[in-house]
Amino acid sequence: MDIILIPGLWLDASSWNDVTTELERAGHTVHPLTMPGVGVPASESSEIGISEWVDAAVAAVDAVGRPVVVVGHSGGGNVAWGVADARPDAVARAVFVDTVPPPSGFGISEFEVVDGVVPFPGWDFFPAEDVDDLDEDTRSRTAPLARSVPAKVPTDEIALGPGARHSVPVTLLMGGMDRETLESELEQWGPYADEFRAIADAEVVRIGSGHWPQFSMPSRLAELIDAAVTRR
Repeated sequence: MDIILIPGLWLDASSWNDVTTELERAGHTVHPLTMPGVGVPASESSEIGISEWVDAAVAAVDAVGRPVVVVGHSGGGNVAWGVADARPDAVARAVFVDTVPPPSGFGISEFEVVDGVVPFPGWDFFPAEDVDDLDEDTRSRTAPLARSVPAKVPTDEIALGPGARHSVPVTLLMGGMDRETLESELEQWGPYADEFRAIADAEVVRIGSGHWPQFSMPSRLAELIDAAVTRR
């Protein structure tokens, strides 16, 4: 199966390297993406928003020319869901890595803008449960991989259509939450719960990781993506 890997904020295609190796060993053709404007100064990226990221991922799906599985980590999940909305017949499954499908009209999150871009805030910025499984060696190795993203991307509201995306099968690979916990959390998130309930076929699988399993346990993440891809 062709698998499109969409990184979250601050990361590029290289963030998937260890996962890509495992998925290719399992027989898949893998397409890790670097999104437009990553690491680019504001003078060249100020007009890039979430719609440009979705368009880039849709172009990657179109280039394959056959059904694909789209995987989105963190903020990349918004992009993956935008792809499912734009190409529901081309997406065999959407896989979310420690994130959930967004409802239309919502952004990723808000972060400090510096010199017209959003720089990586450093590992210490995030809650302990997100980063506790990243040891010092991993943090030192991966922090230099994180680059700025265009200022508009994290806060842009995603625009989704009337609902064809809800027919796309979905797997949510959640770092620390099982389905019961996730559904309980979603009840506090208003439209996110409605979006989740509208999906015809959605499964939730607990990874047992923090927020960046591609760094802390890439083999397990690849195994779970493979299991989702091969599920019928």
